[in-house]
Amino acid sequence: MKLASLYRSITLIACFTLLFSCEKYYDPTEYIDEEAALTNEADVATATIGSYALLKSEAYIRSGHFLMEYPGDAVAQGQSSGDDLTRAYRYNHINTSGHATNFWSQSYKIVAAANKVIEFVPDDASAGLLQLKGENLYLRAMVHFYLVRVFGRPYPQGKGENMGVPILREGLTDEETAVLTRSSVKEVYNFVLADLLKAAELMSEDKSNSFASKEVAYALLSRVYLYMEDNANAIKYANLVINSGRYSLLEGSEYQGFFKSSPDNNRETIFCIRHTKVEDRGMSSINSMYFSGDVAGNPLGQGVSGWAEIYASKKYYDLVQTYPNDLRNSFITPYLLDGKLQYNQKLTPVTPMYYVNKYALQEGQINLSSPIFLRLAEIYLIRAEAQAKSGNTAAALADVNLLRQRAGLTGAALRTTSNLQTAGMSVLEAVMEERYLELAFEGHRAYDLFRNNMPMERNYPGTHSLNNTPTTNITQKVLPTDPRVVFYVPQAEINRNSNLKQNP
Repeated sequence: MKLASLYRSITLIACFTLLFSCEKYYDPTEYIDEEAALTNEADVATATIGSYALLKSEAYIRSGHFLMEYPGDAVAQGQSSGDDLTRAYRYNHINTSGHATNFWSQSYKIVAAANKVIEFVPDDASAGLLQLKGENLYLRAMVHFYLVRVFGRPYPQGKGENMGVPILREGLTDEETAVLTRSSVKEVYNFVLADLLKAAELMSEDKSNSFASKEVAYALLSRVYLYMEDNANAIKYANLVINSGRYSLLEGSEYQGFFKSSPDNNRETIFCIRHTKVEDRGMSSINSMYFSGDVAGNPLGQGVSGWAEIYASKKYYDLVQTYPNDLRNSFITPYLLDGKLQYNQKLTPVTPMYYVNKYALQEGQINLSSPIFLRLAEIYLIRAEAQAKSGNTAAALADVNLLRQRAGLTGAALRTTSNLQTAGMSVLEAVMEERYLELAFEGHRAYDLFRNNMPMERNYPGTHSLNNTPTTNITQKVLPTDPRVVFYVPQAEINRNSNLKQNP
């Protein structure tokens, strides 16, 4: 799929919207027929729903999750797989990666669809049209941000001057898109910021958490500024989200059931990609790699309802088990038979089968989930990290302890400067550990490490040991400066556009 994939008609978008199974591929040289041009607010609303629908593609959701989560140390692959996800996990990247190719192609499809609305709606349009334009600006920003995370180096490296990804603006001709070059990481981040700021300005409706709104834009702004090490703005936009009153942390049993309940009106979720019961992708879901079991949540053998080849790592499991009453233990389901933990026997040493259920059992369906891209807990952690880096120790620890208390921890389990000193931890290290505990399996960990100039270290069973000799060596260490922390630009795209330079 070439860079700027476009749609022929609103009919196709409506088909995708209603069925979520009508997939067709288009050359960027194809153009929108005159009769398919946007003419009114109803057309724009239909096109915008189509933009959201494109997020639901396996090429975006599933491939993107593999690329963003599997390079981290919260997961362990229990056996080698013929799926390209193994290379993402082991850092054995190739320039023909199926998941990288899928993610790149689908991302630019989403941007091309959003651009159609952005170009059509003038800045003096009605409030309804401006809301829709703002939503498409948000989607364009979000997609570019995730692209540059996957294919561009962390912003602090080289102060953003490393190669990023092509920026696909509205109004470009097919000839112009066919020869786009890779903008720098800094240029992409600045483009994302401009889109988010404009989106927040235009949006005035408080929509459900599967649509963009002003606070959704603020939340992503907070994360982007944190990644840029602009701590003041990260705090500013985190405060705008927290103080908006639109969101609150789930508590107790509600928190334990966070990822199983319907996302509708979930007061902690800021933005998710909503999947309904008829959109369960079964063995092609994100969950199929994490879990295999019944509708009661009981784990069963591999292949029953999912492949179940990716587990919570022993490193992560041991950390969350430090406090057995930590409610975050609810998101791990050890596979037990007759009370005994089961192990994947296909490697030496064997891998403990700690099933992850953050993408399972939504509304009682085994493989159904609505992946969460932004939630309030992350915003508190963004603010905590920015405060720690700004020297505001008390404020950082207050946010960390808010989440620890929500997880059921009390007394000595809460963080203080005194017990951190005793443990030999800095305040920033405490924040990073809390991000690890709270946001595991949500696509953050590798980026948290590398943007903070920390290595990714594995010291637990998994296929990463196959990178080493002998295979019984279970350790793996990837430095933040390693070329492998980013994926190759898909070779198919370079073959079509020689202006795209490859990552080292």
